[in-house]
Amino acid sequence: MSRQTLGLEPKLYEYLQGVCVREPEILKELRQETAKHPMSMMQIAPEQGQFMALLVELMGAQKTLDIGVFTGYSALVVALALPEDGQVIACDVDENYTAIARHYWQKAGVSHKIRLHLAPALETLDQLIAQGQSNTFDFAFIDADKSNYNHYYERALQLVRIGGLIAIDNVLWGGKVADEDIQDNRTQQIRALNDKIYQDSRVSISLVPIADGLTLALKR
Repeated sequence: MSRQTLGLEPKLYEYLQGVCVREPEILKELRQETAKHPMSMMQIAPEQGQFMALLVELMGAQKTLDIGVFTGYSALVVALALPEDGQVIACDVDENYTAIARHYWQKAGVSHKIRLHLAPALETLDQLIAQGQSNTFDFAFIDADKSNYNHYYERALQLVRIGGLIAIDNVLWGGKVADEDIQDNRTQQIRALNDKIYQDSRVSISLVPIADGLTLALKR
């Protein structure tokens, strides 16, 4: 996991942020508070958040999924990019993390765009499918427990429309995916999904080496 783009030496990374990252003050506040959290490594990088917001704007997205909320940065950055009637369905199980998220969503004036489901994400996604919401989402972001990455991907693929985009975080996993000596479960799960998506004819793909690696899968 990484809160900044892998492989950039500090001066170059600082330059990248200086000429690229236009981070609204509310996002900066949230990121700075999250940096003090014991699990702060779960925070996405600001350049990744801005990139996701750009994708959402390019697509003219209205309805999105956020699978894995933590302190709410990814949901907030997407909500800010959505039109006033846009919607983020956010999935998480932790009340303490998401209490921080709710505070900042409210402070940013976008809480009406975000519906938080405090339940195992697979349950929420299966409920959405059962309710007939397949093929209705424009964008989905997956950044939750790695053991269920494949299941989240499959559910997201059902829920996004043709031409919809799935973004999957941590696919480079701090470089561990390229080290065959590392065989822990989470690393193996990410490797397996990377290999699966590479061969998945249902999507067009690009793995973008931003932050900790972000796979983009466009539903055909």
